[in-house]
Amino acid sequence: MAGKVILGKNGLTLEQLVRVARHRAPVTLDPAAAREIEKSARLVAQWVAEGRTIYGITTGFGVLSDVLISKEDTRRLQENLLRSHSAGVGNPMDSQAVRAMMTLRAKDLARANSSARPETVHRLIEMINQDIVPVVPEQGSVGASGDLCPMAHMALVMIGQGRAVVDGRQVSGAEALAAKGLKPLVLGSGEGLALVNGTQAMTAIGALAIWDARALVKLTDIAAAMSLEVLMGSRTEFDPRIQQARPHRGQALSADNMLRITGSSEIISSHKDCSRIQDAYTLRCSPQVHGASHDAIDYTTGVLETEMNSSTGNPLIFSDCGQFLLGGNFHGQPVALALDFAALAVAELANISERRIERLVNPMLSGLPAFLVKDGGLNSGFMIAQYTAAALVSENKVLAHPACVDSIPTSANKEDHVSMGTIAARKLRQMVANTENVIAIELLCAAQALDLFTNMKPGRGTLAAYRVIRSVIPHLDKDRVIANDIEAIKKIMRDGSIIRAVEETVGPLN
Repeated sequence: MAGKVILGKNGLTLEQLVRVARHRAPVTLDPAAAREIEKSARLVAQWVAEGRTIYGITTGFGVLSDVLISKEDTRRLQENLLRSHSAGVGNPMDSQAVRAMMTLRAKDLARANSSARPETVHRLIEMINQDIVPVVPEQGSVGASGDLCPMAHMALVMIGQGRAVVDGRQVSGAEALAAKGLKPLVLGSGEGLALVNGTQAMTAIGALAIWDARALVKLTDIAAAMSLEVLMGSRTEFDPRIQQARPHRGQALSADNMLRITGSSEIISSHKDCSRIQDAYTLRCSPQVHGASHDAIDYTTGVLETEMNSSTGNPLIFSDCGQFLLGGNFHGQPVALALDFAALAVAELANISERRIERLVNPMLSGLPAFLVKDGGLNSGFMIAQYTAAALVSENKVLAHPACVDSIPTSANKEDHVSMGTIAARKLRQMVANTENVIAIELLCAAQALDLFTNMKPGRGTLAAYRVIRSVIPHLDKDRVIANDIEAIKKIMRDGSIIRAVEETVGPLN
């Protein structure tokens, strides 16, 4: 995932954001964008010199917008904004999320609709490239006047205040800049507001979570296909004619994945004339359930990529016509609603996976040894792994309550409807992690069950996944610490090894 990411007016993708946030791809500012930023900054300087009243530039903030600020105090106003708005609490955001947030803020400023100067945008980009990571508390944003609180903690470091992690050490903002040969930035008129007024915290956390959720959709299809084979299920439910009769896109894509993964299965062929009429819903309806989640995650991806390429501040500067407009692009509702939708989709992937795990470990449902281990009683096998999956699914149900339906007025009721979008993003991230663990347990159980089919080959995709799993995790012939196996399989889920092996065998998965 090498290669420089250029920030301009449009064009930033989710994949590029992940490259910067997780793989430290370098960032640069498009020269054309720098010229447009300069035009807007000059316009703001002119308006300040003329004594014009401009929200947040020559006035106070929120309910204090009626308080006029003198020309002499406009710069001090911006530093005061960063200090006063740095009121976050809780654990620090992880470094990947902070890098993503910084990148998205620089991208927003690159659209030249704010009062930021080119040197301010360049400073943010320098911090990204030099890996100066501000310490940003996770809690404190209501997601409506933008992510004011986390963004203020981020911007504090730019002026040599706050805290940051650099070269593996947490130091003061001034020390972090000095370690990389940088001096604290002196803010210009309106630049404090330009740095904090936007949806970049919720979008950053949500974008990284949705990237992981996209991989989970593929892994869930792989796990379901493996489970279907060992539970003696049918491939009939994946027939394209069924999907054409109800043409939801995600359903068709998941069915196509599982049809190809189970292709050439001797296990399925061996019981085509058995007495079972239909499979249980967790097998038969897997394309419908997985597919609905697939569609919801695709929708959320689209919303996030739109937000990543938007101007979310206030006021918005339009240098081509020499005007500024006051509006509400900082309100996180579009992102919050989409992230809550994605949370439901991810929860359903875990729900159906856990029910397949139960079918795998329950001898009354599977016809396999109890808890997939020999010498049951002496060995408990995967008994408690199913407990863990059940606990995670239950936790997801608690977390699935939508954040965006809540609203608590702020700023003395001036800001009287808020999105709670950053809470939605943090919830989604946790639910993705929970679901990843559930899918990991299903893959472990399915691989264990496949070991029992020594005389028949599974589908080509199933076999490819099985071989990767067995390359790092041996068959469970007697009890051992299952937590270690879960961590080991998550590693090959995250690095793409399982998906790559399957795709090299059956072609790209949807």
